[in-house]
Amino acid sequence: MAVGTNKRYAASVDRAMDVRILQRTAAEAGPLQSLTREEIRLDVEPVTIDPHPKPVRAWVRFGATPAHVEAEACRWTADAVAIRFRVADVEHRAWVWASAVTPIPPRAH
Repeated sequence: MAVGTNKRYAASVDRAMDVRILQRTAAEAGPLQSLTREEIRLDVEPVTIDPHPKPVRAWVRFGATPAHVEAEACRWTADAVAIRFRVADVEHRAWVWASAVTPIPPRAH
């Protein structure tokens, strides 16, 4: 890190850049992809619905373009997780494979 560089400011700039990249990806790469009912197996798998969605990072695809997003895990089966996340003012929802989701640990105060 360069002398005089503010770490907090750099993190803020990085987050803002990530948001702009995600906005551009969502606008240009194609629709958000979601697992199908057959892949999720909703007709045979029990679904857990969390009244207090948990923060996660998840891999999603807009068209064929992957993106790593901060989201909330709202419900899940043994193999899949339903997430929701915002890009600018638009809420997106998708089912993704459970292996594509990582919990975000609580932040220390």
